[in-house]
Amino acid sequence: MAKGVLKDLWKKDKDGRNHGQRSFVRYAIIATTLTLVFLMVKKDNLFVWLGAARTLRQQQKQIVELERQNSSLDATINALRTDRDSLEKYARETYLFSAPGEDVYVVDGK
Repeated sequence: MAKGVLKDLWKKDKDGRNHGQRSFVRYAIIATTLTLVFLMVKKDNLFVWLGAARTLRQQQKQIVELERQNSSLDATINALRTDRDSLEKYARETYLFSAPGEDVYVVDGK
């Protein structure tokens, strides 16, 4: 039934008393089609917008993660500046430092 309605929609002699509604439907179909064609064909099209939105969401997630990492690193830096034991532990674990007279043994964890 819908196929027949759409087929007859373009015949103005069948409008009858509903000419206003049928004219609006014709106008809406043409306007929607032109808008969609315009959004798909132009250089800055709908697909580019969707891709940009996806990239923006990914970058926002990355910013949140990097801010979390920065906070963690700031806390580590603060601990190393204020606590001698933390600094000593970090130097021993990271750079294999040792106190005078100590022997350092490196064990491969693999």
